[in-house]
Amino acid sequence: MGTDNKRKARKNLANQQKIFNQYRPRLQAIAYRMLGTIGDAEDMVQETFIKWLSVSVEEIQSPQAYLTTIVTRLCIDYLRSSKVRHEQYVGVWLPEPIVSHFSNEPSELVELADSLAMAFLVILERLSPVERAVFLLREVFEYDYDEISRHVGKNGANCRQIFRRAKQHIEVNRSRFDTSLSQQEQLTRKFIEACEQGDLPGLIDLLAADITLWSDGGGKVQSLLKPMQGGTKVARFLIALRRSKLIPNYDSELVRVNGQIGIIYSLKGSVQNVVTFEFIACRIRSIYFVRNPDKLRRISDSFSSDIDSSS
Repeated sequence: MGTDNKRKARKNLANQQKIFNQYRPRLQAIAYRMLGTIGDAEDMVQETFIKWLSVSVEEIQSPQAYLTTIVTRLCIDYLRSSKVRHEQYVGVWLPEPIVSHFSNEPSELVELADSLAMAFLVILERLSPVERAVFLLREVFEYDYDEISRHVGKNGANCRQIFRRAKQHIEVNRSRFDTSLSQQEQLTRKFIEACEQGDLPGLIDLLAADITLWSDGGGKVQSLLKPMQGGTKVARFLIALRRSKLIPNYDSELVRVNGQIGIIYSLKGSVQNVVTFEFIACRIRSIYFVRNPDKLRRISDSFSSDIDSSS
C-alpha cells in the first residue's frame, strides 16, 4: 500500500508540474511586465509554483485562473515592499532589458513588442501596483473584468474605473510606435555612425527636439543621475562622450532589445551598455542607456556563451 501511495504521489506531482509548465510562459510574461526585472519575475513564478504544489489539482476549476491570481498578487505585494528600494536607488531606475540577436527574435517578442518596449515599461512604473496589474491584464493579456476582479481582489466596477484611469495616464505619456522595424534599423545604424564619426549636425537631425536621454548605472558605474532633455543638448553630450577618454573603444552590435531595435556595446566580450530607443515620426524621441552591471550580467553571460560556442 505504501508503494502504491508513493507511486500515486509521484504521478500527481508530475501532473502538477506538467500543468504548471503549460502556463509558465504567460506567468513569466505577466511578472516581467509587472516588475521590470527578469530575476524578480522568475522568483515570483517559482513562488507561484511552490504555492501550486500545496493545493489539490482536483479542487481547482481553472488552473490558469488560479495561477494568474497567485502570480499577480505576489507581484503586487512585491512592488509594495520594493517601493522604498526604488526610492533609494541611485539615479534613474530602468527595467532590466531582454536582449536577443538581431536575426534570432522569438516570434512572441515581435508580436508583443509594443507591451515589452522600454518606453512602455517606464510609463508603467508610474502606476500603482494595482493599476499596473489591472491595465496589463486587460490591455495586454485581454482578461475580462470578472477575471481581473478575482486576480486583484477588487470588484468588477472598481476594476473598470482603475483601468480607465490607468489607460488615460498611459495614453497621455505614450507615443504609438508608428516607426516600422526597418525604419528603426535604419535610424539606429545612422545613430551609431553619427556618434562614431562625431557628426553633430547629422546626429541632431536624427533626434526629436524634445528628446529625453535616460541612463541607469545604479550607482555602480558612471551615468546621468537624472534624465537629460533637448535634441542639441543630448547630441552634444553623446558626441562628447564618444570623444572622451573615459569611454574605451567599445564594439557595437545591432540587437533586439525588448522586441525593438537596439544596440549592445561590449568590451572584450563583456557587455557594458545596452541602448534602446523610443521612435516617433521617424525621429528618436527617447534614448535609454542601461549600464548597471547587475542588469547586464545575464546578457553578458548569454553573449559570451555565443562567442565561446562559435570559436
